[in-house]
Amino acid sequence: MPAPVLLHHPSSLQHDTGGHPENARRIAAILQALEARDWLGWEVRLSPAASREAIAAVHPASHIERIEALSRRGGGMIDMETIVSPGSFEAALHAAGGCVALVDALLDGAPAGASLHRPPGHHAEPARAMGFCLFDNVAVGAQHALDARGARRVMIFDWDVHHGNGTNAIFHDRADVLFCSIHQSPLYPGTGPATDVGSGAGAGYTVNMPVPSGSGDDVFLSHVAHVVLPLASAYEPDLLLVSAGFDAHADDPLASCSVSDAGFAGMAALMRACAADLGVPLGIVLEGGYDVAALSRCVVATLEVVGADAPVAGPDVAVHPLARRVLERLAGSYWPALV
Repeated sequence: MPAPVLLHHPSSLQHDTGGHPENARRIAAILQALEARDWLGWEVRLSPAASREAIAAVHPASHIERIEALSRRGGGMIDMETIVSPGSFEAALHAAGGCVALVDALLDGAPAGASLHRPPGHHAEPARAMGFCLFDNVAVGAQHALDARGARRVMIFDWDVHHGNGTNAIFHDRADVLFCSIHQSPLYPGTGPATDVGSGAGAGYTVNMPVPSGSGDDVFLSHVAHVVLPLASAYEPDLLLVSAGFDAHADDPLASCSVSDAGFAGMAALMRACAADLGVPLGIVLEGGYDVAALSRCVVATLEVVGADAPVAGPDVAVHPLARRVLERLAGSYWPALV
């Protein structure tokens, strides 16, 4: 069996955000932790830069040009949370390109893979960079799968503690991408209520699962086991992508959920088993996570499970009342097979 594929690029270190929580130490710590484990036996590749055409499939050309021009001028603040430096445009091209290359590797036969880059992507809306994000990397990859690789349906599961408003917006009115998000609410960016289920042809294909502050392993694992996995089985995607932020961790400074290292490994195990059951590949795309020690540990734990030769048994978790509420809502309106 081919080895799982890990994509990264040194340009991630050149996206200079100073003392911002989303900084180069995040990637340095992850790569150091993986190198110490001999990369878990994964095939390590340098990512290419994404083509403008691939990015323009989800972002207008004017948006790409604004980021490029600001970076070339020496950078600046897009908003209070989103910084561009001279190295940011190249880093963003490789972050998007890493996800495109990940998709290619997965659809060429790799059983699993990961794109580990910064800046993250899931907050970038079609024409707006925000929330530390310049281009929506996972959306670029998903669209590439549909446009260039013959995929009919792609499922994106976002377990970052912040709602992936950019991915939500990009695929809001479409049925060829099923977007599911577990996120703390209320919390930045203030989007992702349970009532947002998509629009038009995409009604029912956006599944938002807001959870309260303090939510831990039981809440997150229950939503994965009892909502995300049954949705995947009903949807039958050709590709599973995880927007993997690790900021729901108990140690993270930017949110107040309490997921543990074992909780992230458990979610990864459930997704790995789901992909195996469906006979489709699984890709991990790095998003947030701002306690560097917790981030590096949890990325290693996640990839260790995702890249295992055989699926690791996921945790046996009860249906949490919040997850039951989501199931009932979905089954009543859009997904009757769930109950």
